[in-house]
Amino acid sequence: MKGRIKSVNAKMEHKINNRKGEYKVDKLFPSRWSPRAMSGAVTKEELMTLFEAARWAPSSYNNQPWRFIYSLKGTKHWNKFFNLLGDFNKMWVKNAGALILIVSKKTFDHNGELSITHSFDAGAAWQNLALQGSITGLVVHGMQGFDYVKAKTELNISDEYDVEAIIAIGKPGKKEDLPKEIQEREFPSDRKKISEIALEGGFK
Repeated sequence: MKGRIKSVNAKMEHKINNRKGEYKVDKLFPSRWSPRAMSGAVTKEELMTLFEAARWAPSSYNNQPWRFIYSLKGTKHWNKFFNLLGDFNKMWVKNAGALILIVSKKTFDHNGELSITHSFDAGAAWQNLALQGSITGLVVHGMQGFDYVKAKTELNISDEYDVEAIIAIGKPGKKEDLPKEIQEREFPSDRKKISEIALEGGFK
């Protein structure tokens, strides 16, 4: 009987940050989301803490293919990064404190052969960074809305690397300071059901 009660409790809905989970997990996961409202500067030390978390991510052959190219707002590099963004993202990223471009090395260091999982591994590092940012009270928002080709040219990225995404980092801001069309999107989004992403035995 006790075992059955425990099993039922495990499947109870758990609500965190207005998100309902199917199973109970650490609040770290549903608490993290990607706001656009930002304010205030980000220090270099705060960024280094995020990179420290990222460097402990797993990777094939421990190759650690991720690279983070960054700029703090107010430095000589800021406009170069900011001008990579699409017009929509510029409307809210102007209040961010830092921008980080993620690239991944396509080959293994030890033999020069292609690493099939280099993007997958870089994604693991990005997740570590995002979770660490959430823990420390920073806003971390990843994007694909920027000029990938221009990024390679402007930031001197060789063909040895793939450009993956750009991240805006900032202190929490006020929703009301965003343009009205963006305010409507400023809430933690839901997720697909487990039954849609976890498929026993293969696709049906």
